[in-house]
Amino acid sequence: MAVFESSERLQEVLGGFFQFLLTQEEMAKKLLASKMVIKFNYTDPALSITIDMTGSEGIITFNDTKKAEVEMSMKADVAHRFWMGNVNLVIALARREMVAKGPIPKILKLLPIIKPAYVLYPQYMKEKNLNIG
Repeated sequence: MAVFESSERLQEVLGGFFQFLLTQEEMAKKLLASKMVIKFNYTDPALSITIDMTGSEGIITFNDTKKAEVEMSMKADVAHRFWMGNVNLVIALARREMVAKGPIPKILKLLPIIKPAYVLYPQYMKEKNLNIG
């Protein structure tokens, strides 16, 4: 059974989590310094989340047509496992569990920045009473 029962639930959980990450001062500062637009294309259920970090604040949009420098495609369950800290990005890319379009070195540069999110995601889920997977 899928972790997310609907696109709306996926948007609520991961969209909310990405918004939460942008409120974490140190992480937001480093993410905004990347000046990237990254789009996550999810399946099972379908949803795209775009995070525009080119301005002074991160802007999150859903199912838009905005051009992104980096696009990451994966099943929603893989994303959930990733944020739980149970998926190694490099291995997932090699196995094609995640497919990246754009400059891979830029994607890999984000890993040290988002590392604290592996601890924050389960806490976020618990605080918001988001009982899934």
